[in-house]
Amino acid sequence: MGAIETPASAARPYAWYFEPLRWLLLGLAHLPLAVLYLFSEVIYLLLAYGVRYRWRVVTENLRNSFPEKTPAEIERIGKAFYRHFSQVVVEILKLAAMPPDELRQRLRFTNPELMTRHFADKRLVLSLGSHMGNWEWILSGAALEFPGRAAGVYKPLNNQFFEHFMRRLRTRLGADAVPMLATLRYLVAHRGQGHTLSLLTDQAAGPEDKPYWTQFLHQDTSFYTSADRLAAQLDCAVLYVGIRRVRRGYYEVTFTELPDGRVAKVAPAGTFPVTEAFARQLEADMRASPEQYLWTHRRWKHKR
Repeated sequence: MGAIETPASAARPYAWYFEPLRWLLLGLAHLPLAVLYLFSEVIYLLLAYGVRYRWRVVTENLRNSFPEKTPAEIERIGKAFYRHFSQVVVEILKLAAMPPDELRQRLRFTNPELMTRHFADKRLVLSLGSHMGNWEWILSGAALEFPGRAAGVYKPLNNQFFEHFMRRLRTRLGADAVPMLATLRYLVAHRGQGHTLSLLTDQAAGPEDKPYWTQFLHQDTSFYTSADRLAAQLDCAVLYVGIRRVRRGYYEVTFTELPDGRVAKVAPAGTFPVTEAFARQLEADMRASPEQYLWTHRRWKHKR
């Protein structure tokens, strides 16, 4: 079954009774995407009309983010989000068995030269992404587009089985998966080698994180500032990673240059030019394709 399997003689990192679930997930992952999309329609109907998964959170987020839209428009975007989310669920599962050539066909980098130019200068590149489109495909696609140079930061899961399964899923095509607490150590180890590290930078930062606050989609919004600090400390180039679904199962990724470490290093105290530029790029993408963002997340749970 490929790289996601573990030799039978090796000690399992999870309890034995998860084995049937592993084989079930692997079996589903080997189905064609066309078949998996039939399952996604069932998931969509269940989430949007059955259990109405986090419907209150979704509609509240949409109403506050787009106060100019009518209740009917909010309802339409919400339902479109659930369909998109259901498709992303099966697309992520498919990564456990997707052939490299198929992913190359389905995920296209429109301007990879922005990345390779920094690699030629042997600079570290912080690739700042979000929960837009299919965020899991980006890292695996980057591993194919830039062999041996792509890694992504992730927060380890508490469940040992899903931690093992998702880590293997993310790394089977050549990417490195870096636990959040090992971010700085990983960057230092790859300094001067022409390497990129992907960070999902759109999560809600709490008071203990000393966040940067800015107006974002009509709301006071907190952002983590690690991108500014890391870029300044290690002289990193910084790229915004925008992803757009062209049609079902096909995406385009476009890089945009953001202020780099040299700018962040001389920025006045209390300002975060990298994070602010990221917020403006993400806001524009969310306005253009609101149904492609992960609205089930309680993004605005913290207050200034």
